[in-house]
Amino acid sequence: MSVLPAEVNAQLAQLLQALQSTDNAARARAEDVLQNEWTSQRPEWLLMGLAEQIGNASASSTSMRTFAAVIFRRIASKTRKIDNSDNVDLFISLGKEHGGVIRGKLLETLVTETDRNVRNKISDAVAELARQYYLSDDSWPELLQVLFSLSQDPDVSKRETAFRVFATAPGIIEKQHEDAVGQAFAQAFKDDSVAVRLAAMEAFAAFFRSLGKKNQSKYHVLLPEVLNILPPIKESQDSEDLSRALVALIELAEGAPKMFRNIFNVLVQFCISVIQDKELSDLCRQNALELMATFADYAASMCKKDPNYTNDMITQCLSLMTDLGEDDDDAKEWLAADDLDDPESDQNHVAGEHCMDRLANKLGGMHVLQPTFNWLPRMLSSPAWRDRHAALMAISAISEGCREQMIGELKQVLELVIPALKDPHPRVRWAGCNALGQMSTDFAPTMQKDYADTVLAAIVPVLDSPEARVKSHAAAALVNFCEEAEKSVLEPYLDGLLTALYQLLQNDKRYVQEQALSTIATIADAAEQAFSRYYDTLMPLLVSVLGRENDKEYRLLRAKAMECATLIALAVGAPRLGGDAAMLVQLLGSIQDSVQDPDDPQAQYLMHCWGRMCRVMGKAFLPYLPKVMPPLLELASAKADIQLLDDDEEIEKFQQEDGWELVPLRGKTIGIKTSTMDDKHMAIELLVVYSQNLEEDFAPHADEIMEKIALPGLAFFFHDPVRFVSAKLVPQLLSCVKKAYGPQSEQLASLWGKTVDKLLEVLTAEPAVDTLAEMYQCFYESVEVIGRPCLTDAHLTRFIEGVNSTLEDYKDRVNQREEERRGVAPEDAEDDQEELLLAIEDDQTLLSDMNKAFHCVFRYHGANFLRHWEHLLSTYRGFLESEDPTQRQWGLCIMDDVLEYCGPQSSQYANFIQQPLLQGCQDPSPAIRQAAAYGIGVAARHGGDAWSAFLGGAVPFLFQVMNVPDARNEDNVYATENACAAIAKILHFNAAAVPQPDQVVNEWLNTLPITNDEEAAPYAYLYLAELITKSVPPPQFHSKMESLTVLRQHPAIMSQAPRIFVYVAQALEGEALSGQNAARVVAATKMLLEATGTDVSPLLQQFSPEAQNVIRAHFL
Repeated sequence: MSVLPAEVNAQLAQLLQALQSTDNAARARAEDVLQNEWTSQRPEWLLMGLAEQIGNASASSTSMRTFAAVIFRRIASKTRKIDNSDNVDLFISLGKEHGGVIRGKLLETLVTETDRNVRNKISDAVAELARQYYLSDDSWPELLQVLFSLSQDPDVSKRETAFRVFATAPGIIEKQHEDAVGQAFAQAFKDDSVAVRLAAMEAFAAFFRSLGKKNQSKYHVLLPEVLNILPPIKESQDSEDLSRALVALIELAEGAPKMFRNIFNVLVQFCISVIQDKELSDLCRQNALELMATFADYAASMCKKDPNYTNDMITQCLSLMTDLGEDDDDAKEWLAADDLDDPESDQNHVAGEHCMDRLANKLGGMHVLQPTFNWLPRMLSSPAWRDRHAALMAISAISEGCREQMIGELKQVLELVIPALKDPHPRVRWAGCNALGQMSTDFAPTMQKDYADTVLAAIVPVLDSPEARVKSHAAAALVNFCEEAEKSVLEPYLDGLLTALYQLLQNDKRYVQEQALSTIATIADAAEQAFSRYYDTLMPLLVSVLGRENDKEYRLLRAKAMECATLIALAVGAPRLGGDAAMLVQLLGSIQDSVQDPDDPQAQYLMHCWGRMCRVMGKAFLPYLPKVMPPLLELASAKADIQLLDDDEEIEKFQQEDGWELVPLRGKTIGIKTSTMDDKHMAIELLVVYSQNLEEDFAPHADEIMEKIALPGLAFFFHDPVRFVSAKLVPQLLSCVKKAYGPQSEQLASLWGKTVDKLLEVLTAEPAVDTLAEMYQCFYESVEVIGRPCLTDAHLTRFIEGVNSTLEDYKDRVNQREEERRGVAPEDAEDDQEELLLAIEDDQTLLSDMNKAFHCVFRYHGANFLRHWEHLLSTYRGFLESEDPTQRQWGLCIMDDVLEYCGPQSSQYANFIQQPLLQGCQDPSPAIRQAAAYGIGVAARHGGDAWSAFLGGAVPFLFQVMNVPDARNEDNVYATENACAAIAKILHFNAAAVPQPDQVVNEWLNTLPITNDEEAAPYAYLYLAELITKSVPPPQFHSKMESLTVLRQHPAIMSQAPRIFVYVAQALEGEALSGQNAARVVAATKMLLEATGTDVSPLLQQFSPEAQNVIRAHFL
């Protein structure tokens, strides 16, 4: 009996009919009624009515009840605000009484429904409600009882239904006793029905994935039962069922590959047998391949140890790669295709290629190379063109992962590949070009430097092939080669390359012309000014293409011509471009006016072309800015296009569409239109280009862009690259305003006032470690642009709160990694190593950028920042005492900033800082020794009298820094040079605290030169100049006694004039000294040379001719 009035049920039935109408207008009106009169006004009645419609088998058709169940799930999963709360799922927001009645009715229909399709849709709705209860920590006790009962039901389809719900909402059994759960699954894995066994597999995979690692191990015992499901299905040759089973295993392998260890070899042999079985569907065979490749992705060490895995997988991949061109032996169909978007992406040979690439990258060349090359020579000499094609594509696939092993054998590999470019079969020649192109990328720059003759001599003749697809692919291979080539490598070949490509521009196939333009553009970009001599030939041709009518079939060609013309303009520069610059931008403007269709490829190309012309023309581009900015700002302001996908059909539809990414989120599937996000990212990138190149002239746009694009972009969580590039844009906009109106202007103060709060907010809110590092960089670069004290006490408090939260999260991640490390067997650690190293690297980048932010804040706020910074003292004390050298380095760098920018007030932390500085001088890490030496130096320069006693005792520790073995090698030289500079600072600012200063000076002279560190060098050499001026008698001293008095101060100076000259000359050669500092040091050194009568001519002979010229220029 219905709990709703009859008229309500009647209205709802009519609405459901209208929602299925084939009339778009009628369906739109019905959707409007559903939202405005039902969902938002009376959701309880709507869901109750739908539940009754679903269960009313006598009054409603099967299709109507199925549709009602779909609508129920869709409505129940919507979100709404209750009072001032956050958004909550609609069903869970209902009153408990209403919710209880509705869920009871739905559960009743699940049990009583006899139609399989209707019950499946009901089970989806039930799973959605179960998900909401689970996520809100609420319970639905009747559900588990019903589901466990259904799992034992004599009706096969009901047993299947139970596991279907478990698969969709695994959290509902997560907290149940493992014995009961394990028993239910074990029984289902042995069910008489294949459908039940498969549903149980899928439910087990979802359930297992929802568990924490500690709890997963309790269910490892069930794995043999899971695998026993597979052989009977294979024997039945049911490809669809076997594919479902393999997909469930793929999910298990992604989450817990190591649990397969004891039975891995059995599984390998089974999957290889599936891949080999040509009676099974291609999809089924590819799923078996994918399962094996998943183990390479997540458990490479297990794969390497298996006696069959690598050889068998490579053999099967190569076999699949020969499965192409069926019924097209002479490649007529392949050659006739004008649409080059890969129509074969779901075919066996592509699956084999992708798998080879993954095996090479995950297992490495040591394991993949030999078994692959056991086959390749035979395949390349085979009379079957498919074998030769597969061998060449295999080389393309493995070259990245096997780079380390193959790069030393490039000559031999090229000897295998090059002959293929003269093969009688066009697809083999195409594959040869593909291999050379991929190798040009993967083995750069060795391919370009050592094998340019070999590669270009092979590819250029293929540009003259009779087949358009082959010559186009040869041109594409040249893109790979030229992208990585230095100008000096390309220059001798430009004539031949461009002559051949010019001929391709005359080809009657548009895709050949388009590729030729892309290749010419790449060559221009690489050749730079050397391209100028081809300008007069190519630019008129490109202008001609750009001036054509805007026929739809020529749009991409014109887009490529735009790209080529503007890259040539960028390569040759504004002087060579001359008046053509104005002509080119006017053409671009005309094309922009002609773009009407949203899918016109010219629109996106135009944006980049305008950016290039701005870089070429500089301030001369300003008149064209009004044309450029409106469409650019529209793209940059785009909102995220997000769709909540309600059912499997809708999900499948979006999976087929290009430009969408599907993201699982709290049991739902969200579709994000990535093409919109990519356009937004590109537009903001171009705003960075305009702000960098137009500087103060871009300032009028800064306020609007900051408010509407840059600051909202920092929190654009749908697309990381948008956040990254927005972080680059913020300081650029501030810089434009500063240059336009001045550092003290109201305009800059106003823009900073709007900006700073948002910057501090994102430092607290950003969840991704790598993006948070970008936000810290944005913050300190922005403070650097302002260039003065610009943070209030409130700002500093918020900054420290954000930093503290970041540091606590960092410490949690460190502890979690340590805990996971302790629980991993040594043989398994290898598989997690790459991911672990990336996580550590992200953390190191984050804290490095955070330290730079501290440096910047201390620099402009000095001691006023100390009382805020003190809240972090315990954290940094922990860093200074840490066993992790990176943490010790971070701690010392912060202390260096305290010493440098807080002056005498830093002495209140002396007991806290002194010992780490001295210990740092003895640390095995060069970076820590450098930080410690630098800190002692800034204490000498800025610390005042309170630091004097410490500094006198620090000198021996600084000498220890410079006495380590190989003190001047690449790793140690900066620590050595900072220690040298630190002693100079102590002797200059705190000489009275140094015991036996003359002896220290003698020893210090032997620690020169400083040739690398441009910051340290001036302090050391200016102190050296000071010593010289004190030791050399000035011209006005005529009394011999007065001169001797001066000379006695530092007698080592006079006796070491030749060495001192060499030290100074080495600093000049290395450009460690420049400007006024160089002039002062050279002047003092010349005085010393004259006073001692030193001839520098023989000393100069130890330098190169170029260095001698540099040194003479300073001393003349």
